[in-house]
Amino acid sequence: MRNLFPVLAAIALLSCSSTSNESHTQLSQSSKPNSKSAYLKFDLPIKCNLGKDCFVLLYTDRDPGPEAVDFGCGRMTYNGHTGTDFAIPDESVMRQGVPVLAAADGKVLRVRDGVVDRRTNDIKNPDIAGKECGNGAVIDHGHGWETQYCHLRQGSVVVKPGTEVKSGTVLGFVGQSGAASFPHVHFETRYQGKPVDPFLGSEAQIDRQPGCKVPAQSMWKQNISYLPTGEIDAGFADRIPKLEDAEQGKFTGSKLPTNAAAIVFWTRTYGVDKDDVERVRLIAPNGAVMANSEKKIEKPSRTWFSYIGKRNKSQSLATGTWRGEYQLLRANKVLVEVKREVSVN
Repeated sequence: MRNLFPVLAAIALLSCSSTSNESHTQLSQSSKPNSKSAYLKFDLPIKCNLGKDCFVLLYTDRDPGPEAVDFGCGRMTYNGHTGTDFAIPDESVMRQGVPVLAAADGKVLRVRDGVVDRRTNDIKNPDIAGKECGNGAVIDHGHGWETQYCHLRQGSVVVKPGTEVKSGTVLGFVGQSGAASFPHVHFETRYQGKPVDPFLGSEAQIDRQPGCKVPAQSMWKQNISYLPTGEIDAGFADRIPKLEDAEQGKFTGSKLPTNAAAIVFWTRTYGVDKDDVERVRLIAPNGAVMANSEKKIEKPSRTWFSYIGKRNKSQSLATGTWRGEYQLLRANKVLVEVKREVSVN
């Protein structure tokens, strides 16, 4: 067997924001929320284990100009992004059904369903013009507050305008309808029609104080750590994997045959930075390192795809448990560590 060439790839992301052509109902404006509305708290808008089988991929843009910065002074956002994107690993998970939940008590104002789920990297696609949010719902929480939920799976929206909901009520399932290049729910909070970052939730923010160095008063009921770098998913393939196949969830199996054409360990991560170092190893059942790579990343990327492996043209793969190990380091500190196993028999 011989080494496969390790591949590293930056991946573009697309999610809707209220800067798109799709309009939102604007409420009358006032200066500051009253004491009751200032402390509105939200539950997670998605049913999952945050940091395990779902993750925050994009945050609200805090820069008022053409640049983009998230509330943690990082770059996990893009210019004009007005919500928080809770993502799931791939389309196979999407098809299984991940519930989108009302984040607080309220009344449903508007809903949409019937927009197809498909990945798109073109926000100007005429097929989604005026429907960039895809399928979703808007909920009124009173006192000037409302929330919006975008990109739900086609045919999954179960609430109707006028429906009274409690926090945790199922609205539908995570999808990638509208302007979406990955399966997620775009969750947006607004006060008097203006976007409010729930990770800050401060009066300074509502007064439109820009940037990331502002007083933080989280509006989340649970503690949500700021993790601008992390794992999306990982696995093994019997051939050189295409990113599209990984996004569709085609490489989720735990077994490979001994006559597989190759054994390849792949990973997807998010929030990589210039000069980060990634280390990847493929280890045979007897402990021998069959392939390894250490490379410096040359430019920052919101998402990253890489793989390493061995071709198998002349002999059977060794039976037993093969291991893949991945590390992403920044300034010699391990930020992401992934270990996976696959059974060959």
